[in-house]
Amino acid sequence: MKDVVDIPSPTHNDSLGITGMTCASCVARVEKAIARVPGVASASVNLATERAEIRYDGAPVREAVVAAIRGTGYDIEAATLEVGIEGMTCASCVLRVEKAIAAVPGVLSASVNLATERATVQTTDSSAAMTKAIEAAIRGAGYEPQAAKVGATDKAAAREEEQGRLKRDLLIAGGLTLPIFLLEMGSHLIPALHHWLAMSVGRTPLYLLYFVLATIVQFGPGLRFYRKGVPALLRLAPDMNSLVVLGSTAAWTYSVVATFAPGLLPQGTANVYFEASAVIVTLILLGRFLEAKAKGRTSEAISRLMGLQAKTARVQRGSEFVDVALDEVQPGDVVQVRPGDRVPVDGTVLTGSSFVDEAMISGEPVPVQKSEGANVTGGTINKTGSFTYRAEKVGADMMLSQIIRMVESAQGAKLPIQALVDKVTAWFVPAVMLAAALTFGVWWVWGPDPAITFALINAVAVLIIACPCAMGLATPTSTMVGTGRAAELGVLFRNGEALQSLTSANVVALDKTGTLTEGRPVLTDLVLAEGFARSEVMALVASAESGSEHPVATAITEAARAEGLILADADAFEAIPGYGIRASVADRLVEVGADRFMTSLGLDVAAFAQASEGLASRARTPLYVALDGKLAGLVAVADPIKPTTPAAIAALHKLGLKVAMITGDNRRTAEAIAAELGIDEVVAEVLPEGKVAAVKSLRNIGRKVAFVGDGINDAPALAEADVGLAVGTGTDVAIESADVVLMGGDLGGVPKAIGLSRATLRNIRQNLFWAFAYNAALIPVAAGVLYPLNGTLLSPMLAAGAMALSSVFVLGNALRLKRFAPATPARPAPGQSLSAQTLS
Repeated sequence: MKDVVDIPSPTHNDSLGITGMTCASCVARVEKAIARVPGVASASVNLATERAEIRYDGAPVREAVVAAIRGTGYDIEAATLEVGIEGMTCASCVLRVEKAIAAVPGVLSASVNLATERATVQTTDSSAAMTKAIEAAIRGAGYEPQAAKVGATDKAAAREEEQGRLKRDLLIAGGLTLPIFLLEMGSHLIPALHHWLAMSVGRTPLYLLYFVLATIVQFGPGLRFYRKGVPALLRLAPDMNSLVVLGSTAAWTYSVVATFAPGLLPQGTANVYFEASAVIVTLILLGRFLEAKAKGRTSEAISRLMGLQAKTARVQRGSEFVDVALDEVQPGDVVQVRPGDRVPVDGTVLTGSSFVDEAMISGEPVPVQKSEGANVTGGTINKTGSFTYRAEKVGADMMLSQIIRMVESAQGAKLPIQALVDKVTAWFVPAVMLAAALTFGVWWVWGPDPAITFALINAVAVLIIACPCAMGLATPTSTMVGTGRAAELGVLFRNGEALQSLTSANVVALDKTGTLTEGRPVLTDLVLAEGFARSEVMALVASAESGSEHPVATAITEAARAEGLILADADAFEAIPGYGIRASVADRLVEVGADRFMTSLGLDVAAFAQASEGLASRARTPLYVALDGKLAGLVAVADPIKPTTPAAIAALHKLGLKVAMITGDNRRTAEAIAAELGIDEVVAEVLPEGKVAAVKSLRNIGRKVAFVGDGINDAPALAEADVGLAVGTGTDVAIESADVVLMGGDLGGVPKAIGLSRATLRNIRQNLFWAFAYNAALIPVAAGVLYPLNGTLLSPMLAAGAMALSSVFVLGNALRLKRFAPATPARPAPGQSLSAQTLS
């Protein structure tokens, strides 16, 4: 007897990224949780790399491991994959594909967009194997996966090719259907025509002609419905194509029986409905053709953005400039831009000057002057002069590339309002099929003679008139057009949820520095204590502040240099957040900061109280100066308000919003600015770390807060707010923390963003109302509920026309958003903004 050798089951290794761990105890907790999962042989978690290395005894049980990790309070580092999907026609298709993808091991979530025909998948694995598994799941659901990341030219070509096929099928179907329709319907309406056809042609030859023409329509141009609808029926997952197949095939089959085997039908019911089956196919093809054309227009924003990219760049190679392909430009290259050229990549001007049209960024048509040291953005258009600049960001790092990614992300996202649609469409098509079956049964049993004819016509009408397409397109098409129009206006929604959340904001909270104001303060006043000389104090303060990068420090040092003062080196410089700075200059201790800083030093500022109040009442920020531990004076700075700020605040008020200002300035200064601008609420004397608390305080009594900021210290508040809006000229950290990016660099984008979000949500509600009201009202009519009252029945041909036009209506309504124009009040007359004054 041979020995039995146990063959060990194969082991599998896995690696997962984990977020949220901060210490060794986190590591131990996660390791224990993973190790307890049945099937896990060992687990090793690394805090530095934030990854878990897992070995399984047999087949991987990744879902259980992910659940165990999340159960300990941590999360999985998810990768995002995007896959194009061909063949979806309605909301039922979307749900079917989402379920198929979600069932793939390793997939955390899947969101499918009917308008963009793309799936966004969150997975624990971004390998080629995962992509293939997702593609296989899509094929298993009856659809064809495509590469999602293709260029605008490829997308346009594919769209035009599909439109071409639809147009061809429509022309063939229309040409063949028209004779059937004219002869059959004409004979009903014109007795003389009916008599002539009966006497000259005869019933049988006429029916044979109808049969030939209708059959070509049914299985020629109409074959596209069978290719999708029949497999869906066999999978017990019917979709829009299935309804068309059932309805048109029922009419065609009944007509075939009436033509070739009339004896199988009850006496007097051998009527043909070839015109109904052919018209159904033709009208639905017409609807699909119009829908495809309208869908192409909804994605024009992305195509236009991609079209802004330059094809070549004029780059310095040796001692001359030569034209090279855009993808050959590297950071550090010197690029030449001539009049009329499109700026190829992002960079900084080295020589020359010009005016550049930056409408693609700001939405403003006025060209901006560029000279040495100015930043230029790829995709903008040079107007008059020429200049050279150093390339800094190329390829995917360019601002234009980031804009395209943001717009694509927002267009592909699902809004929360879509959840209702998903719940309804999950049972919609099966419910329609059940309604059609009930309609057939009720009419067959209780209908007038010929009952089977009434049963067939009404059941077909129910199948054909139902339109899940309109429900599936209602939200994503409006989202696509709305976010695309926003990009044209210089407003980028980084996710679709922000588009909906912004409509519910009651309060717009504004960070003052850099948002309301220029962010570049100027020195306005210097008040001295007795015994101190002006030039001495100015020179010492400016020397001490030269070690700081704060805008106030820059204002003081620039003012000192403008007076010709010589600045000394500062030693032992120390910045004290929220208070001020301390430094040693020429063996003198210099301390500059707010009144609370002086108080902490034990200095009494009462002598300057009146001067401080006077400056604060004029919206100037007072800072105290102490030299060698003695109060030496008071300096004041003012940050000029941006020219666009008053008009933007007026526009927010016009939208019915409250406006609040959050600032670190003392209350008197803050209230002076608020009074000048008409701001409703002020949260003053806020330390950098206190902005989150300020946002929370504004969210009292159930209010929704939109926060607008631009700096690194605004990032937590942007994340805390219900909606965060970052000024595009701000820091990358602020932009990454925000939901909406205002590319124009001023507050004018805030009312644009809010106005557009409201218009988009209003448009979505209109679409949803139409889609639901259409189906709720016309399905019962198609079933014949009005027949007992007034004898009204809905022809399957009219049902097909109504169904075809319903989705076209939704798309046409969404396209109205392309004409959205924000209403902005006139800008204030010059002199209403703060201005710098000469030193006192």
